[in-house]
Amino acid sequence: MSTKRFKTNIKCGNCVSAVTPSLENTPGIYTWQVDTATPDRILTVEGDATSEAVILAVELAGYEATEIKE
Repeated sequence: MSTKRFKTNIKCGNCVSAVTPSLENTPGIYTWQVDTATPDRILTVEGDATSEAVILAVELAGYEATEIKE
């Protein structure tokens, strides 16, 4: 299991609610959270899902995500 971080445009609680079904139904995502208090709106995902799968899940909900390489 790994932890991946993504810069997003998920801005508020309603946005988090909108993306929840997509992320919850993505195989390999075990836990996730969005820090809407930071300017970069960081999405942190734990699990075995690929970065591409996470980005696609966010995009299917109508938002953007870019992986933060560390």
